[in-house]
Amino acid sequence: MSSLRVPEAVPSPEEDCERLNKAFEGFGTDEEAVIWILGHRNASQRRKIRDTYQQLYNKSLIDALQSELSGDFRDAVILWTYDPPERDAKVARDVLMKKKKGIKHLKVLVEIACASSPQHLMAVRQVYGSLFECSLEEDIASTLSLPLRKLLVGLVSSYRYDRQVVDSGIASSEASKLYEAIKAKQLDHNHVVSILSTRNIFQLRETFECYKQNYGTSIDENIKSCGSGDLESLLTLVITCIDTPEKHFAQVIKDSVVGLGTDEDSLNRAIVSRAEIDMIKIREEYSKLSKTSLEDDVIDDTSGEYKNFLLTLLGQRF
Repeated sequence: MSSLRVPEAVPSPEEDCERLNKAFEGFGTDEEAVIWILGHRNASQRRKIRDTYQQLYNKSLIDALQSELSGDFRDAVILWTYDPPERDAKVARDVLMKKKKGIKHLKVLVEIACASSPQHLMAVRQVYGSLFECSLEEDIASTLSLPLRKLLVGLVSSYRYDRQVVDSGIASSEASKLYEAIKAKQLDHNHVVSILSTRNIFQLRETFECYKQNYGTSIDENIKSCGSGDLESLLTLVITCIDTPEKHFAQVIKDSVVGLGTDEDSLNRAIVSRAEIDMIKIREEYSKLSKTSLEDDVIDDTSGEYKNFLLTLLGQRF
């Protein structure tokens, strides 16, 4: 359900690099050319462009974009140009290196662990270790305290089976274990962390459905009834990112554009990271949530080439 629109006849990486280099030449930068090239290429094509640019001009395309562009537009384009695993590794590192890590920042780690494929999460861990000479798990363990540390280490270190395999008996049994832990307000119980971090998403969705049928209340509602602390907030997010990630990212975008000012970091992260995954579903959820269209709200809250780039990723400029 990607919103990205790639032309049927895609120029070669060499042609794209030549056009990009031309856009950087002379006085000023042809930002529109940058948008039309990078904004209409998928992750594999962008990777080839980066590699080819390095070969042709002996310099990094990311460095060139950093030098030639500015502001929110630059940040969004660079985030988009990174390989998805490298992007998420860098975003995770930025979060963990903040002196004060609020719950809003830590939610990014849940997105990476629970709203991505097992293969993607594994690639993020590999890139993280290569870039920072430290594992993602180690950085979480060394910068966070219990109980958040236990939950997040469990989530990012897991490998879920990526097939639609469901066992109703296990779902009912594990719904019971989750219910007992939540009723006792032991939200970091080993059963909770183990179930949420190892079962495939289809199995977990069946477990959540069993929970609601067996106990009359959804699991996220029961977690919220335990309190309003950071652990409750993160666990509720885990459930949403596993069950309906499109609802979570619709909410992220809505929160980024409502009120005074725009949270460009959150807006960029949501649109850039999901444009090639489920942006069509997110757009539908956004309309239900806000009673307005996602595109209209992006237009109202952004401007210039930054606005044009985001709209391009949303499939509105082709």
